[in-house]
Amino acid sequence: MTTFTPGPLLLGVRHHGPGSARAVRAALEAATPEVVLIEGPPEADALIPLAAEKDMRPPVALLAHVVNEPGRSAFWPLAEFSPEWVAIRWALEHGVPARFIDLPATHTLAWGNEEKKETAEEEKGQEEKGSERKGERGEKEAGASDRSVDADVRIDPLAVLAETAGYDDPERWWEDVVEHRGGAGIGADPFAPFTALEEAMGALREAYGVGGHDRDLVREAYMRLQMRSAQREFGDEVAVVCGAWHVPALRQKTTVAADRALLKGLPKAKADMTWVPWTHRRLSRVSGYGAGIDSPGWYGHLFAAPDRPVERWMTKVARLLRDEDRMVSSAHVIEAVRLADTLAAMRGRPLPGLTETTDAVRAVMCEGSDVPLGLVHDRLVVGDVLGEVPRSAPAVPLQRDLARAQKRLRLKPEPMERELELDLRGETDAGRSRLLHRLRLLGIAWGEPTASRGSTGTFRETWRLRWEPELSVRVAEAGVWGTTVLSAATGKAEADAVAAHALADVTALAERCLLAELPDALPVVMRVLADRAALDADVGHLAQALPALVRSLRYGDVRGTDTHALTDVAVGLAERIFVGLPPACAAIDAEAAEHMRRHVDAVHGAVGLLGEPGAAASGGIRERWHSVLRVLAGRDTVPGVIRGRSVRLLLDDGELGEDEAARLMGLVLSPGTEPGDAAAWIEGFVGGGSGGGMLLVHDERLLGLVDAWLTGVPAEAFTDVLPLLRRTFSAYEAGVRRTLGELVRRGPGARGSAEAAASGIPGFAPDLDPGRADAVLPVLSLLLGLDETYDDFAGVAR
Repeated sequence: MTTFTPGPLLLGVRHHGPGSARAVRAALEAATPEVVLIEGPPEADALIPLAAEKDMRPPVALLAHVVNEPGRSAFWPLAEFSPEWVAIRWALEHGVPARFIDLPATHTLAWGNEEKKETAEEEKGQEEKGSERKGERGEKEAGASDRSVDADVRIDPLAVLAETAGYDDPERWWEDVVEHRGGAGIGADPFAPFTALEEAMGALREAYGVGGHDRDLVREAYMRLQMRSAQREFGDEVAVVCGAWHVPALRQKTTVAADRALLKGLPKAKADMTWVPWTHRRLSRVSGYGAGIDSPGWYGHLFAAPDRPVERWMTKVARLLRDEDRMVSSAHVIEAVRLADTLAAMRGRPLPGLTETTDAVRAVMCEGSDVPLGLVHDRLVVGDVLGEVPRSAPAVPLQRDLARAQKRLRLKPEPMERELELDLRGETDAGRSRLLHRLRLLGIAWGEPTASRGSTGTFRETWRLRWEPELSVRVAEAGVWGTTVLSAATGKAEADAVAAHALADVTALAERCLLAELPDALPVVMRVLADRAALDADVGHLAQALPALVRSLRYGDVRGTDTHALTDVAVGLAERIFVGLPPACAAIDAEAAEHMRRHVDAVHGAVGLLGEPGAAASGGIRERWHSVLRVLAGRDTVPGVIRGRSVRLLLDDGELGEDEAARLMGLVLSPGTEPGDAAAWIEGFVGGGSGGGMLLVHDERLLGLVDAWLTGVPAEAFTDVLPLLRRTFSAYEAGVRRTLGELVRRGPGARGSAEAAASGIPGFAPDLDPGRADAVLPVLSLLLGLDETYDDFAGVAR
C-alpha cells in the first residue's frame, strides 16, 4: 500500500480520461474522505446538487457568463467518464460535501477580456522578441542540456511523457499505460496510479517550470488557500481531484501571505453560472479544461463497458453499418476482433486500442474503404450524444421561454444535423417556422433555411437543424432584448432597423419581420424604410431594396400577415427606379454595366410579382416598366449588355415581336458596330441562366445572325471578344451546347425542314395540330385520376 505524506489526498487526473475516472472512484472508495475538492469555478458550488437529479444526463457543462455582457463566457464540460463528474457523483451518493476550488469565474472572465487587449501589444513586439531569442540560442553551447521552456511556448504534459516513453502519439501512450492496465493501474493499491503520475509531473515541473502556463501560478495559489480552508474545517480527511499537472504545485509548501499576494489586484467581472447540455462532438475540441480529446465516443465506451471492450465495440460498429444497409455479419465481428488482437500483439500493445480496432474495421467490415469508416468515426468514435439538464437548473427567462416553445412545438434540440420540412398551412409547422425565424433574427442559428427538394410553393419551407452547445451562450446574450422569444426578436429588429446603414438592409429586415411574424416591430421598420428610401438617390441601392420588399408582400397570402403597409413603399420605390434607371445606365464602364444588368434582372422579377393580376399595386406598373425597358433597349449610350438584356426581357414578356427582336439583333451585329459592344449585347440577350441557349436552338434566324457575325469578326478584334463569348456560352448546359454545335455544323441551309422554314422555328409547324394534341389526353386523364373522358378534355383544350 502506497503511503502519502500527511495532508490532503491529491488525485491528479487527466481531464475526460476514463482510466482516471475509474481510478478516482476506487481511490475515493478506499480513502472515504470527509470532503471532496474539485478543480472548477467555486461559483458553481450551489449547482452541484443538481448532478444527482434524474433529468441530469452528461455530457453537460458549467456555463459562466458576464451578467451585463453574456457574450463573454466560459465553459467547463463534464462527461460521464470525466474524473470530476465521478467525484461529484461519489460525493452526492455518500453524503459528502463537494466543492470547486479553482480560480473563480469572476476573475477568469475578466482575464479573458484583458487577453484580447494584450494580444495586439504582444504581436507588435513578436518580431523583436524573436530576434532576441535567436541571439540567445546562438550563445548556448552546442551540447547544452538546458531544458527551460520559453515563456511563450506551452507544453502538453501528456505529449512530453509520451515522447519520453518513445511514443509519437499521446493518445496511444495513454491507452497503453492507463486504459489497458487493469483499469488505470488499479490492482491491490488504488493510489498507485496517482503516485506515478505525481512523480512524472513533478519531474516535468522541475524541468519546465510552469511550461508557459503562467496563470497557473495564480490558479494554484487560490487552490492552496481553498485546501487550507477545508483542512481547518475537516482536518486531513480531504480529497482533491485536479489536473495532474497541478499536483506538484499543490503539494508545495508556501505561506498564506505569498499565495494571497499572487491574488491581489485580479480583475473582476460580475458572473452568473448554470448547467447547459454539451455534446461528445464538442468534447473533441479544446474546452474550458483545456483538455480536448479526439475520441470521446471511444472513451465513453471504454468507461461504460464492464468487460470485453473490443468485442462490444465491434458489435456496435456492426450494428451501425447494418443500419446503413451494409452486409456485415457476426462472422465479420469475430474476424475483426481476431485481427485487432493480432495487430496489438504485433505492435507490442497490451490490448487493442483505437488504432488497432480502426484498422481491423477498415479491413474486415469496410473492405478497405474509408467512406464507411468515416461514418464509424463520426457516429461512434466521436459520437453524437447530447446531454440534458433538469428544468430546475438556473436559466435566463429567455431560455425558459425557448424551452417551453420547443416542447409545445415538439421541436427537440438534437446534435445531429437533420432536415425539417414545414407546411405553413398547418398551425404547428407555422409556429415552428416563426420560432426558427425569430431565433435567426436574434443570432441563434439553430436552423438554416435551405432549398426544398420537393414543392416550390410558398407554403413550404425546408430547414437544416443542428443544436450546438454554444447556442446556449447566444440565448443568454439575446436575453438583453427581452424575456420571451417574441419580445426579444421584436426589440432586436427595432434596434437593427435604426442602426442599419443601407436601404437594402432595412428591406431585408422587413422581410425577416414578416417571416418571424413580428407585428409590433414592423411599424418601426417601415418608418425607417420610408425615411431611408426618401433620402437615398442611388438607383443601385433602390434596385437592391425592391426585390426583398416585394417578396415580403407575398407572405400575407400564406401566413395571414397584413402587408398593406408595404405596398405603398414598394410602389414608390419602383416608381423612383423607373425614373432614375435610364440616366444611371448611361456612359458606364463594363464592370458597372454588369452590376446594373443584375439590378435590371432583379427589378424585372420584382415588378412581375408586384404587377400580378389581383395585386394591390398591379395597375399600370408593368406597362411603365416595359416603357423603361424600351428606352434602355434603344439608347446608344447604354452599354450593350443592358440593351441586349432589355430586348430579351421585352421578348419574353410578349411586348416585342420575334421579327423586331431579330431586326434589333441584326442592327447591333452589323459591320458598323464595335465587336466588343456587339459581344456585350449578345451576352445580355442570350447569356447567363436566362434560357438564351434554348432560344438560339429554336430560333434559326437569331442563331444565323450570331453565326454570321461571329465568322465575320476581324482577327485583331476576335481575341478581345473571345473571353466575353466564352462566358456567355459556357453557362449553357452541355446538351444545349452540343445541339448548337450540331446546328452550326449543318449550316444555315440544312437546319430545319420545310415546316421549320415556314414557321421560323426548327421542329415546329406553322400551325397547331389538334389531332396530335388530342392523342395524349387519354393518358393524361389516367395519370391525373380524373373521371371526365378525354373527349371532354379535348373540347376544353380547343
